[in-house]
Amino acid sequence: MKSEILSALREAEGYVSGQELCGKLQVSRTAVWKRIKQLQEEGYDIEAVPNRGYRIKGCPDTVSAQEIESRLVTRWIGRPVNYYEVITTTNQYAKKAGEEGAPEGLLVVAEEQTQGKGRFGRWWKTPSGSCIAMTLLLRPKLPPARISMVTLVMGLAVTAAIRELYGLPAGIKWPNDVVLHGKKLCGILTEMSAELMAVNYIVIGTGINVNLKEFPKELEDTATSIALNLGHEVNRAELIAACMKNFEEYYEKFVRDGDLSGMMEEYNDLLLNKDQKVRVLEPGGEYNGTALGINSSGELLVEREDGSVETVYAGEVSVRGIYGYV
Repeated sequence: MKSEILSALREAEGYVSGQELCGKLQVSRTAVWKRIKQLQEEGYDIEAVPNRGYRIKGCPDTVSAQEIESRLVTRWIGRPVNYYEVITTTNQYAKKAGEEGAPEGLLVVAEEQTQGKGRFGRWWKTPSGSCIAMTLLLRPKLPPARISMVTLVMGLAVTAAIRELYGLPAGIKWPNDVVLHGKKLCGILTEMSAELMAVNYIVIGTGINVNLKEFPKELEDTATSIALNLGHEVNRAELIAACMKNFEEYYEKFVRDGDLSGMMEEYNDLLLNKDQKVRVLEPGGEYNGTALGINSSGELLVEREDGSVETVYAGEVSVRGIYGYV
C-alpha cells in the first residue's frame, strides 16, 4: 500500500486528500494515516495539512521496493521488486527465484552487495547507499544463441536513461560497459539457464556507480560515478525506474524482431568503439583494427589493418583512449 500512496502523492500537482486516497486504495482513513506515519518514519518528508490532505516534499535516497514501485511506469518489466538490505550477489538471488518459478520481469535489488560478479570471474563489492545493484529475470522464447544480444539491450537502456535524466554524455563500450568521459560507469553481466534449443530463464545483472564520491586507488583512473560528474547526488530509484522504462521498450522491440535491427542505428550512435582503434584479444591470439560498429546480431565489426573485416562475437576488446589503452 505504501508504494501506491507514494505514487498517488507524486502524481498529484498539489495536496491529495485522505478521502481521495481511501477511495483510490479501497482502505480506511486509519489505514492511510498509519502508512503515512510509517513513510515519515522512514525518512519521507510528507506534509499533512488539515482540510487539504497530504503532499510529498522530499524523499530519502533508497532503493526499497516501495520507492522503486512508486516510480515505475512499465507494464511488466521490474514487477515485482524483491529488495534486500545486504546480499551476496543479485544475480545469484535472481537465479534462485528463476529456478523456483518466479515471473518474468522480476527485479532483484540490493542496498549492499558483498560479492558482485562480472565478466571473466571478476568480483567487486557494492557499498551501501551509493550504487545500484540490480538483476532482472526474463524468460525469452528465443534460441540460446540469441541471448547474448540482451546484454546490449540493457546497455542501451542504461545509457539512454543517464542521458535523459542528467544530460551526461554517457556512451557504450562494447559489449557490456557504460562509459562516461573515458571511465567506467556501469557494468552488465547476463547469465542463462538453458537446454539444447530452449531458454529456461536469463538474469541480467547491472551495477551502476551512482553516488560514489571516491574509488580505491587502483580504480581511480578507470572508474567514475554520476555524482562525481554532476557535483551532487541523485535519486537511485528514479534512475532504476528510467532504466526499466527504456529496457521494456527496447526489449519488446528486440523480441519482436528477433535481433537488434530495430535499435542498431541508435546503439551505434552511442558506441564509443565506433571508428576507434581497438585491440581484439581472443583465445587464439590478438590483432589491431578499427571498430565499424555492430551488426543486427550485436557482433562488433572490426576492420583489420589489411582491410579485411572480422566479426567479433566473443573475447575481450580493449579500446584506444578507454581504460588506459594507448
